[in-house]
Amino acid sequence: MKITVITVCRNAVTTLGDCLESVRRQQHSEVEHWVIDGASTDGTSELLARAARPGLRVLSEPDEGLYHAMNKGLTLATGDVVGFLNADDVLAHDRVLTEVAAALADPVMEACHADLCYVRRADPGDIVRYWKSKPFHAGLFRYGWMPPHPTFYARKSVYEKHGGFDPGFQFGADWDLLLRFFEVARIRTVHVPSIWVLMRVGGVTNRSLGNILRNNLEGLRAFRKYGLWPSPWYPLAKLAHRLPQFIRRPDKLPAVHSSILSDDDSDSAPPDGGSSS
Repeated sequence: MKITVITVCRNAVTTLGDCLESVRRQQHSEVEHWVIDGASTDGTSELLARAARPGLRVLSEPDEGLYHAMNKGLTLATGDVVGFLNADDVLAHDRVLTEVAAALADPVMEACHADLCYVRRADPGDIVRYWKSKPFHAGLFRYGWMPPHPTFYARKSVYEKHGGFDPGFQFGADWDLLLRFFEVARIRTVHVPSIWVLMRVGGVTNRSLGNILRNNLEGLRAFRKYGLWPSPWYPLAKLAHRLPQFIRRPDKLPAVHSSILSDDDSDSAPPDGGSSS
């Protein structure tokens, strides 16, 4: 099974190296890593040139925004299975893609997702939020549930059949896509109870209250797009999903090599192209 990991970035020189290294260390044998760079000007291109290796593919050119770039990655991907990893995130251990392949070894399964930890930018060993997911059942999105998008891997055929990201959304195209896949198309998915991604806090969506509000409004627009309606308890239910994530903690943080998620870049501003939710 060939797995394509897509990373979209712009001016991400402070964190992209960790992201690249976490993919390079994967034990799975067939990995393609596409980096879609929006014509960075901060040394990202030079970093990518130094990191050149078999399996690493780079496209650097101006784009029309995050989701336009992600769609370009989908077009270029040649893997049987596709996932996305933000430039300031890392795969949590070297068997993540092995676990993806195992989850999708059954040809009936079309996608999988797992768990995620938000970590502090200044102290990546400090967990801020533990996004422990669960298996999907119909109707969960109506109550504000979604799987952590950076842990979501789907067969490329799913994107070919049901479409990619809608660039008409500024922040919520990942919600729109997952709503379409899970609640409308009802793809067959499996939850793997394993931490797959460590995400630095400071993504674009959560960078301000205004962005958070716009993201939530876009989520409601996605419901209307598919003729669906959220539960009347949607805002409270969504909050109920989120709050425990700031309280619970995993038994232990996955072992990550000391060269990954170092705190040398703790004073740097977050790169463009952060994550949502």
